[in-house]
Amino acid sequence: MRVYLRTLGCRLNQSEIDTMARQFQQQGHDVVDDPAAADWVVINTCTVTGDAARKSRQLVRDVARAGVDARIAVTGCHAQVAPDEFAALPGVAHVVDNLQKDALVARITGVPVQPFDLEPLARSAGMRSASGRTRAFVKAQDGCDKACTFCITTTARGAGRSRPLADVVDEIRLLVALGYQEAVLTGVHLGSYGHDRGERDGLSQLVRAVLADTDVPRLRLSSLEPWDLDATFFALWDNPRLCPHLHLPLQSGCDATLRRMRRRTNQSAFRALVTAARARVPDISITTDVIVGFPGETDEEFAISEAFIREMAFAGLHVFRYSRRPGTAAARMRGQVAESVKRARSSRLHALAEQAGAQYAYRFIGRTLPVLWEQVGGVQQDGFINLGYTGNYMRVRCVHPRPLTNHITPARLDAFDGGLFTVTPELS
Repeated sequence: MRVYLRTLGCRLNQSEIDTMARQFQQQGHDVVDDPAAADWVVINTCTVTGDAARKSRQLVRDVARAGVDARIAVTGCHAQVAPDEFAALPGVAHVVDNLQKDALVARITGVPVQPFDLEPLARSAGMRSASGRTRAFVKAQDGCDKACTFCITTTARGAGRSRPLADVVDEIRLLVALGYQEAVLTGVHLGSYGHDRGERDGLSQLVRAVLADTDVPRLRLSSLEPWDLDATFFALWDNPRLCPHLHLPLQSGCDATLRRMRRRTNQSAFRALVTAARARVPDISITTDVIVGFPGETDEEFAISEAFIREMAFAGLHVFRYSRRPGTAAARMRGQVAESVKRARSSRLHALAEQAGAQYAYRFIGRTLPVLWEQVGGVQQDGFINLGYTGNYMRVRCVHPRPLTNHITPARLDAFDGGLFTVTPELS
């Protein structure tokens, strides 16, 4: 059987679709790059914003309209909150909710999924992710017990639940055996890992176990809520295999807005956390998410937020215009902000993000950092255009006589422009 896999949204969705790819391949099926060549199409949807929900619906329609003969299975967060929308679309054979997602492959193939094994190696060596990436996204946790007023994820993903530590470690061992150079731990609320089992330091335990019990060259953490961390957490970075990059979603730099969002942080706590991280982990890259135009956000509140974001000197900033999601508390709030105001505020923060990112990057010009080369972006007369990322998640480019994909090499950072470093790899 031939299967085409697509995902939208977060790294957790990417982890899930990559796991499905390995499960299909383990059963002897082919993961293909063209839906027209597939017997089944699996689409993992997203609902975090109205635009993500629209794109999820459109992707299913596009596959059906392309005249593809394959049957379509739809899963993910938007399929969870709006299953009837997808069930009515042409070509859709299954709508699988998030709580049943782990059984999707078995449902399609009729064969129970077995735990991954490493033998025979000849078979395992052929496995790849759905995206073909050299970084592997590993799902450690799902669901969320918090209730930020703008977020539909609690409805879409359910209560927080953690995978057994041994299962996560075993999966990373498998990925290392398959040749992956970096594992990224992901979850809806990754910082709460182990909390459902009464383990308040569960994520620290997991990170230490992965570093101690696997040979993965690089380990990265995905988004972490700031209230889950304290200053002792940053001792984990004493191990150089843990990538010096933290994504801490702020959402607003104004305390009044944060209270309406029901975020469990404020300027003082967030500032202290960032200060502690930078003191313990020199040159750490700290990135964040910010929502503009949240209900009730006045010009004064936005100005306070903008000033605090500038003060934090983030290495990167994802800016989102507030998206009204039915079923959330924020959708019922007074003071909905006009779209024109959201666009103007978004434009201001995008400009700030570009400025702050460049200021962080310029510090590294002339220095040598390890780079994981992830893909070839083209070929020119003097060699292959290799693209990759440093440990602190700066994007780099070099031209080299050979492809460097899936190798980690030291590289001198020569110049920075347009969000991209030009580097010289130092190869033995």
